[in-house]
Amino acid sequence: MSLNVLIHVTHLLGVGHLARAAAIARALAAAGHRVVLASGGMPAPLVRTGGAQLLQLPPVRSDGIDFSTLLDKTGAPAGPGLFAARERALASAIESLQPDVVLTELYPFGRRMLRAEIEAMIDLALALPRPPLVLSSVRDILVSPEDPAKIARCSAALGRFDAVLVHSDPRVVPLEASWPVDAVVRSRLRYTGYVDEAQDVSPLAALPDGADDRQGILVSGGGGPASLPLYRAALDAASRLPGRPWRILVGGGVPEAEFAALRAGAPAHASVERARPDFRALLAQAALAVSQAGYNTVMDLVAARTPAILVPFEAGRETEQRQRAELLARHGLASVLPEAELSGEALARLAGVMAEARPPAFALDRNGLAATVKLIESMAAGR
Repeated sequence: MSLNVLIHVTHLLGVGHLARAAAIARALAAAGHRVVLASGGMPAPLVRTGGAQLLQLPPVRSDGIDFSTLLDKTGAPAGPGLFAARERALASAIESLQPDVVLTELYPFGRRMLRAEIEAMIDLALALPRPPLVLSSVRDILVSPEDPAKIARCSAALGRFDAVLVHSDPRVVPLEASWPVDAVVRSRLRYTGYVDEAQDVSPLAALPDGADDRQGILVSGGGGPASLPLYRAALDAASRLPGRPWRILVGGGVPEAEFAALRAGAPAHASVERARPDFRALLAQAALAVSQAGYNTVMDLVAARTPAILVPFEAGRETEQRQRAELLARHGLASVLPEAELSGEALARLAGVMAEARPPAFALDRNGLAATVKLIESMAAGR
């Protein structure tokens, strides 16, 4: 049975949400389903959609770490006209696609500022002659709001959802580790395992268990300017550790002027370049990785078994990356340098003493793409 699937995703700061949704879209399309990926964040050229159709909505982004203020592509506040255009595009997609499945990325656990848009989309979908499955797709660790009313509103909104696909391994990180799971939420949880979105992008190079063939330090951050403090600290650390090459990969969302300044400030043994689609292959060849602790980056590190220093993003009450970084540290897969302690000196000191033996293999369920496709197919068949 071929399904028509509409996926709604809006990334606001980095591109992790879009990368994970696009991986699911590719997997569904590869299984023979018709998929429309409606992306409401800024265009991200490195994110591949495969056989899925990309519907680029008029984009919005956050004002730095202020996720309650949305800006348009020019940096001006997003106005009613922009949101009306987004809703019209989604309505047109529902009319032409007649979806069997509507999947929202993160909502209603997040993206509450887009509530009107998403609820209008669900209204239209459920009014179709054959109402679709309505699913929520969430990562392993969420940022739980301090306001109990927001948690209650999430549970209320889930009344119209058939299931919540949790892209995590419950043996390692159950959802209740970061979100208060009440009876409504628990009844809808379906764990898929982790979504390893890069599996079909760049294969790992074959390396022995020793680190003899690995060279240099690879630095990466998220897709946006929130990683600038990490890049600057890495350049300072590189100047303090001249004995090995450094490669610093800068996300496409970092403005060109900032990128040029980073390149101008790099010592001779450090290269600064834009993020690349062969990141995982580069990671497999590195002696040491320095990065934040986003979902997709951690999947890459677990697969490559590269020694890592994680500097989790923690601005604006963000707790997700710190929890994920500490999980890897507990299993001997990484060292954690808190963002508040980040400096070139601290990073160089830690990099200088890091062991370069490959970390142990981590028994983490990374079969999330195949499991997600099977779950969606099974639930759709059940209807």
